[in-house]
Amino acid sequence: MKVFTATLGTETNTFASFPTGLQNFQETCLFRGGSYGDTPPLFGAPLAVWRKRAEARGWTVTESLCAFAQPAGMTVRKLYEEFRDEILADLKRAMPVDIVLVSLHGAMVADGYDDCEGDLLEKIRALVGPKVQVGAELDLHCHVSARMLRSATALVSFKEYPHIDAADRADDLFALIADAAEGRTRPVMAAWDCRMIGVFHTTREPMRGFVDKLSAMEGKDGVLSLSFAHGFPWGDVPDMGAKMIAIADGDPAKAARLAESLGKEIYALREVTQPPYMSLDAALDRAVKHNNRPIILADVSDNAGGGAASDSTFMLEAMLKRGIKEAALGMLWDPIAVQMAFEAGEGASLDLRLGGKMGAASGTPLDVRAKVLKLARNVQCEFGTIRKSVQPIGDAASLEIDGVTVVVNTIRGQCLSKDSFAKLGIDIAEKKLVVVKSMQHFHASFAPGAADVLYVAAPGALTPDFTKLPYKHIDRRKWPLVKNPFAD
Repeated sequence: MKVFTATLGTETNTFASFPTGLQNFQETCLFRGGSYGDTPPLFGAPLAVWRKRAEARGWTVTESLCAFAQPAGMTVRKLYEEFRDEILADLKRAMPVDIVLVSLHGAMVADGYDDCEGDLLEKIRALVGPKVQVGAELDLHCHVSARMLRSATALVSFKEYPHIDAADRADDLFALIADAAEGRTRPVMAAWDCRMIGVFHTTREPMRGFVDKLSAMEGKDGVLSLSFAHGFPWGDVPDMGAKMIAIADGDPAKAARLAESLGKEIYALREVTQPPYMSLDAALDRAVKHNNRPIILADVSDNAGGGAASDSTFMLEAMLKRGIKEAALGMLWDPIAVQMAFEAGEGASLDLRLGGKMGAASGTPLDVRAKVLKLARNVQCEFGTIRKSVQPIGDAASLEIDGVTVVVNTIRGQCLSKDSFAKLGIDIAEKKLVVVKSMQHFHASFAPGAADVLYVAAPGALTPDFTKLPYKHIDRRKWPLVKNPFAD
């Protein structure tokens, strides 16, 4: 068997103000021919899994581009087309192939392309023909389009949020596609539109039980794979929204029935699955009264993993005004502040204008007196609790500002793990209050040992109130935009 693999993706926040260009890919993930080494980034991890599984069977593997960008605004059209065409040219040179496996996101939008994944998969299918098995692994925050469903043999999304299962889902997809290529199964796929917009944490009920149910059903009674695609609410494209995907063995009616019944089941849970967001003031009121430590506050609205700038000052300004001490906040994207801290050196104190540089959603820049605690170059932060992957955060500094320790860095990224603090000399166990700029990926690392976790809907670019987003292109027959989206 001959296997071809590639990665291309980003999560596009169509409301974000700055474009996704080459530098973003270079800073996040841009490799060719497996050159990422032993610690691939999150969306490169499937390539390593597929190569290992294929080579164990004695199959030949051709690995193409591995490109992924930290979420931001619209991808530059020319760059998307260049990356897409590079993958297609590599595939053409590798042909004939028996299997194509691609690691995508599912919510990549470029200028002129609302459905980058559908575009790429459609062109792959046109090249290889109808008999080659084509599989795609997706982030669960994906848009699922008709083009994607038509072009792929199988779409398998992550099941976990936080995304600790990228490698496990890569295993699942490989087994499914390999069985199909060897003639043991005949995958048929169906999807059902749940007509809802939401954020679904799999770390708590009822989502935990629903995900476990999906896993338990797979591999039995002709059920090959089940994926709940949560959707990406900040992508204003026609296919945005939650969908249920079912893959059955040779039985399209069964796949359709499963997708609909499970989709209706999760739709019925829509209200109780949503995170318990708190206002900024309410969260700080509760945190300062908390006697145990540390209490974790997630600044969900300034999450770089959803395309926000990660430089908002709303949380920090409120903490400083209240005189909160024994606290930490990370990571604040401010390359200028980092440069100044390196110039001053560890132990120095200096005046800084901090954060608030990317417009109204970033708040007001804060003029502060800061002491430089620790400096570090080219910092890598681990993410994942089972099979490790890393995120580069660039050069970084920890600053002491009136009792609040702030981590500032040069490569925009969300706070994925305790590494974001530990590598800058900060032990969060010694802090009473810790603010993480992340929506949910922090949870795997920070929740164990935390006294409590609060989700804070502070002002910012990723407001979790979807009724306030200025959608122009979606089908608005979705909860919570309408009370009953299935009404005639």
